[in-house]
Amino acid sequence: MQRIHAKPENGWMNDPNGFIYYKGRYHLFYQCFPYDARWGRMHWKHLISKDLVNWEDLGIALYPSKTDDRSGCFSGSAIEENGRMYLYYTGVNYLKEDPEDINLCLDEQYISSQMMITSDDGIHFDNIRDKKTVIPVIRDLSVGDPRHTRDPKVWKENDEWYMILGSTIDDKFGRLLIYRSKNKETWEYAGSVSKGDEFGWMWECPDYFELDEKQILLFSPMGIMRDGYKEKNQSICTLVTFEKESCHMEIPDHYQFVDFGMDLYAPQTTLDENRRRIMIGWLRMPESVEDKWQGMMCIPRVVEVKNDHIYFRVHPNIRNAYGKQIEDPMQADKSGYRLRFSLEDGERVNIGGYLIYREGKKICTNREKLYEAFPEMRTSFSTPELTDGFNLEVYVDENAVEVFVNDGEAVISNIVYHLGTELEVHGDVKIRIDTLG
Repeated sequence: MQRIHAKPENGWMNDPNGFIYYKGRYHLFYQCFPYDARWGRMHWKHLISKDLVNWEDLGIALYPSKTDDRSGCFSGSAIEENGRMYLYYTGVNYLKEDPEDINLCLDEQYISSQMMITSDDGIHFDNIRDKKTVIPVIRDLSVGDPRHTRDPKVWKENDEWYMILGSTIDDKFGRLLIYRSKNKETWEYAGSVSKGDEFGWMWECPDYFELDEKQILLFSPMGIMRDGYKEKNQSICTLVTFEKESCHMEIPDHYQFVDFGMDLYAPQTTLDENRRRIMIGWLRMPESVEDKWQGMMCIPRVVEVKNDHIYFRVHPNIRNAYGKQIEDPMQADKSGYRLRFSLEDGERVNIGGYLIYREGKKICTNREKLYEAFPEMRTSFSTPELTDGFNLEVYVDENAVEVFVNDGEAVISNIVYHLGTELEVHGDVKIRIDTLG
């Protein structure tokens, strides 16, 4: 049983998939390579939770079993209808395998299809007898790319089902494909939307939803960052307009990062038991921990809109779990601790080598001393100029620090290695420390 952060006990973790509240429990699947702590032929691992705090590992749910997914079960989403769970995902077929490692592809010679698998209880999945394929490989380049079309997000509007997929135009411009269906199995192409090259060359993991009468799009453009550091692919969000009858979507020129720590990727949302829109995302790690596991999930977050700004707030279940006040981080539960404080301009806090400080109207972080082994990675981070104040809520795990500013006006989430236990304050900063009760 894991608490707070979902992590693999062994092997590789990346994108969250099929995130859904179903029959009284939260189900979270994720891409995994179960044989080693590195990327490879994808499977779906399955976690469940009653409260988003305690996670139970149910093992592998989806695995390659058909020609269309023989090389991996990649990202997708979940829906429920009439008590039945439907998982949609992208199946990949390598046309040219690496002869020295068949879990990898050579020269990007692969094709992608969109797949579906169902379950009566959300626990048992028949990878062998289910048909799976619902949208075969796209061969019409005017519609989408046969390789880079993936990550179906499915939802229902009135009596019709919609699906959006990430794709590309000639490996130069990201594109979003829109499909619709009456029966969840037969899908009709209904349109697409794209932007200029400043939005990256390929769009991954799209997620569309409506909230407070606003239409919101989250997606992860590949190649959007051009500052010379590793991880050029980042997750962004923006308010859009989507006309459902015509399937016409307009995306504005401006956007905000989902997380300003630049480690969070491929976020996915669902509705919790109280119908709040909640999000979880993958925190990318540059190397494994003790050669055992690599990759972890962020803290679940509530998505809200205020004055056309998208907030990502700590889920109340997480916040309420930290019910025991302590005097020193050394007294914390093994799952970590929470700090709460405010910063005046020039003040800073050092958490075991991880710096949090204020510069004018911005909150900044620095992990340079903890990332000396990774010169290709970013080590300094900053929020945009803030409007709601400078109040911080910081969740500290041995491998991740998540800094929530002004209850989610901006968030900086950073992976860390060899985080110390000391806590140093520079300035007149009053800190409260809490751990899990």
